[in-house]
Amino acid sequence: MYSQGLDKSKVNSAKLILGIETSCDETGVALYHSERGLLAHRLYSQVAMHDEYGGVVPELASRDHVEKLLPLIRELLAEAQVSLGEINAIAYTAGPGLIGALLVGACTGEALAFALGIDAIPVHHLVGHLFSPMLAEPALRPPFLTLLVSGGHTMLIDVASFSELLVLGETLDDAAGEAFDKTAKILGLGYPGGARLAALACAGRPGHYTFPRPMVDRPGLDFSFSGLKTFALNTWRASDQSEQARADVALAFETAVVDTLRIKIERGLKQTGRRTLIVAGGVGANTRLREALAALGRKLGVAVHFPPLQFCTDNGAMIALAGALELAGSVDRADDRAIHVYPRWPLETRHIRPGIP
Repeated sequence: MYSQGLDKSKVNSAKLILGIETSCDETGVALYHSERGLLAHRLYSQVAMHDEYGGVVPELASRDHVEKLLPLIRELLAEAQVSLGEINAIAYTAGPGLIGALLVGACTGEALAFALGIDAIPVHHLVGHLFSPMLAEPALRPPFLTLLVSGGHTMLIDVASFSELLVLGETLDDAAGEAFDKTAKILGLGYPGGARLAALACAGRPGHYTFPRPMVDRPGLDFSFSGLKTFALNTWRASDQSEQARADVALAFETAVVDTLRIKIERGLKQTGRRTLIVAGGVGANTRLREALAALGRKLGVAVHFPPLQFCTDNGAMIALAGALELAGSVDRADDRAIHVYPRWPLETRHIRPGIP
């Protein structure tokens, strides 16, 4: 639906970026054109492979990226009807993530860039998520407040500009998406269970169980979701463990998470005075969360933006976009062909490699 083809006469006057995402269990590639936006993208999910083990197996993830990445790039180029020689830069996820998985994308991106004599742009995975709503709304610009909520991260970030990011609050233990998956496992829903739990919650009885809203009774914008997972476990064990009880626990858990996020976001909006809210990351696809934050936006007169559902989870399109934003900036990138990956990479220290704005 996003494939638009490419006017070959414009390649020299604009920039065409290949994005590569291999931070965990999705292999994503995309082509982003600085004038025409997203041309095409491909995504391969390893969920079926990891489901047998109840979670991501890092070694299997890395090997699967090796097998899938180059064929996906070939498919991508064929769909967009461009050749490797027409690409102006290659952006790849350099961290955070699983080190073996990151190395697959980094080595491929740097090798292709070296062979083609073009820029290689290491991208912070979370920066890709931060600006992913721009894939559908290219005119969107900072400043704004961002909720980044996924399986690995739950953060409130004040985005003053494309290069000025300040983490206002983050989870002290489990991320919201991680808590969703663990609670789904408690309820016997399998892996990954977040979406399954949300679907099951639709059959729950409102108010049948009441879960706490962690850390909303103290100042600050940090989060904690580990206790909710334990509360869900204890509630489930004390129930009759019927299908109705399973749905009731799912609804009570989901409602508690959504309420907690909403309360902290409202606090963050009032603290910063921002009039725009961005919601990004896999949990940003949750319908109950979208509805609650849309209502909050109407209440406060704040514009609320979400990425398209297909770009909430990890994908190559957001990495290509992040690479295009950097390429359009005024910062000179270092002539450094070494492979740099950062399994742990705090957002505010993304300047680690010289040349990254």
